[in-house]
Amino acid sequence: MLSSGQRPAAVPPCFPAGSLSAGGDPLVLTPEAAGWTYCGLRVIDLPPGGSRELSTGSSEVALLPLSGSFEVSGAGLDCALAGRGNVFERVSDFAYLPVGSSARVTSQTGGRLAVPSARATRRLPARYVPAGDVPVEIRGAGSATRQVNNFLAPEVMEADRLMAVEVLTPAGNWSSYPPHKHDEERPGEAKLEEIYYFAFQVTAGRAGLSGSGAEFGLQRLYTADGEVDLTRAVGDGDLMLIPRGYHGPSAAPPGYDMYYLNVLAGPGTIRSMEFCDDPRHAWIRGSWTHQSLDARVPFGQARTAPATEKSP
Repeated sequence: MLSSGQRPAAVPPCFPAGSLSAGGDPLVLTPEAAGWTYCGLRVIDLPPGGSRELSTGSSEVALLPLSGSFEVSGAGLDCALAGRGNVFERVSDFAYLPVGSSARVTSQTGGRLAVPSARATRRLPARYVPAGDVPVEIRGAGSATRQVNNFLAPEVMEADRLMAVEVLTPAGNWSSYPPHKHDEERPGEAKLEEIYYFAFQVTAGRAGLSGSGAEFGLQRLYTADGEVDLTRAVGDGDLMLIPRGYHGPSAAPPGYDMYYLNVLAGPGTIRSMEFCDDPRHAWIRGSWTHQSLDARVPFGQARTAPATEKSP
């Protein structure tokens, strides 16, 4: 099991749930442990009445409730994060903390908090963003329909390097499709490190089966030269690194809805999520104009923007 400060000799692309636990937290991934420069993710579980002191150090972070509600005080903030019962229930409000700041997080109800992070140098004001201000997009069409909660997308909120979105895929659908990459700094493509953190639920109407641990999805990662060619089963709480190469599809099998939190950052002076499709599959985007959107999205109660052709 890796501690938060260890760097593995050869980083596997996928970490099963629990393999990155440290200090009582279910997941602690630093850039050093990932073998790269910018992206990190911590997941914190707080019991009812629990609290945690957080210091951002050289990173900027977001505080995103995955379940439960939280109170944040410090760094110029004094706010309540209403949160949600689970990631499929609704969009969540969140808070942003810049580099060199400290805050206390408490939870009267208990819950799970995601703390996506990126190494940064520019210090911006701490902010609270209500759920109603988080843009929700429906992307793709047909069996490639998915929901994207753009809470920390570049065009939505200013940060130094950190970018993050949530993607929800109905059972039987594909997301991160067509396969795309962002590993070169060039016109139309940004060089980015990316984290996928997964969660699942049993399709609505079969709630009695949830929590069995059987829920799963599939994730592909490959490079044009064939050096990397991986298709991996992923389960609840698993994490996958995308250091380079084409990634997608992220496939949700029939019976299981898929969620993943994407955390991205890179060396570019301008925050951008620009990508390059695998040219062999780029034609698929044009096929969506003849297909209907999947009526199962958005999940829960969410206002949506018009459908787009962006990834993931």
